[in-house]
Amino acid sequence: MSLQMPRITFWRVVFVAILIAGAAATFIRFTQGLGPSTNLSDEFPWGIWIGFDILCGVMLAAGGFTLMATTHIFNAERFHPIARPALLTAFLGYLLVVGALLFDLGKPWNVWHPMVMWNPNSVMFEVGWCVMLYTTVLSLEFAPIVFERFRLERPLRIIRYISLPLVILGVLLSTLHQSSLGSLYLIMPGKLHALWYTPLLPVLFFVSAIAVGLGMTMLESALSARHMGHRFNVSLMSSLARILLVVLAVYAVLRFQDLSARGAWSYAFAGGYEATFFWVEMALCLAIPAALLIMPRIRTSARGLFWVSISVVFGFMTNRLNVSITGMEASAGVTYIPKWTEVAITASIVAVGIAIFGLAAKHLPIFEHAEAESKDLDTGRVHGPSSAEPVPSTP
Repeated sequence: MSLQMPRITFWRVVFVAILIAGAAATFIRFTQGLGPSTNLSDEFPWGIWIGFDILCGVMLAAGGFTLMATTHIFNAERFHPIARPALLTAFLGYLLVVGALLFDLGKPWNVWHPMVMWNPNSVMFEVGWCVMLYTTVLSLEFAPIVFERFRLERPLRIIRYISLPLVILGVLLSTLHQSSLGSLYLIMPGKLHALWYTPLLPVLFFVSAIAVGLGMTMLESALSARHMGHRFNVSLMSSLARILLVVLAVYAVLRFQDLSARGAWSYAFAGGYEATFFWVEMALCLAIPAALLIMPRIRTSARGLFWVSISVVFGFMTNRLNVSITGMEASAGVTYIPKWTEVAITASIVAVGIAIFGLAAKHLPIFEHAEAESKDLDTGRVHGPSSAEPVPSTP
């Protein structure tokens, strides 16, 4: 039997090019150290490997705890069909965050030290333990999908027996470290710009993680419908959009009240680098999605929900980068521009995540399970890809 060569496409060529660049950058990083492989310095020691790979990576994986809590703790049966794709995104997200962390650590082979060298007074210690434990919980929550694929009935029954305690533990751990990532910056009152430094930072990080979890769930559903032929359940996503609008409203109230209470609005109108990025953030994560979501025809449109999710995801990514980079540059006295090696490694991590998601969706009962549950919970029959509402063309 002859082997069929994979078809060469533009995006496969781009994917291979990204991996080659990432491999070259990885070689430089682990043979020459952080100095030659980054534009970091003693004045500015955290760049996109923290701001994007860690802070954004953890936030983008928030759909896992959001949907698992909604379906298993609050027993919202309607959202069961989209829980598995969200869980897959969360599990991959945390695995890639752990991998990305190894690039940023000066001595990555010592990453196990917090397990035996405890420092309970350190916020980073708490974040490290929560990430480690939550990744373990995610692996156990994801295990039934693998067991179903290979028909391993006995371990499947065991995992299902403890599924509710696992979900509760996962939500608790994720809540702790989603907020603790904001707590990291509370120890920098003289360094983080006043537009972002606030005692409410842990609360804002947690609420925004919920918003992004909902946005990522809608985004991955739209992209899977477009590129993998799965159903895009407009009715279900419209329900998520209504919840998202409420979460954005809560975030807006907290954010605006905090800026007013601290007298920080003057910085937003002072012009300059930080003010520009502040308004970009506000437009993407609040103004644009809120304006779209209050229109019923947008909330019930696959195309409209796609662009809402894009705006929410990129808006709060801008927020995390503003906190970790934009808001820190003035106090450090530097303008940080990541080196090509930093960008290549970050891009390769994202590319690997997308590729693994595609393979898992193809070979594991994730979307098939979702469509089967839609049959029970929605109309009584499975809607194949041909009956799904079309979603916008994406690269």
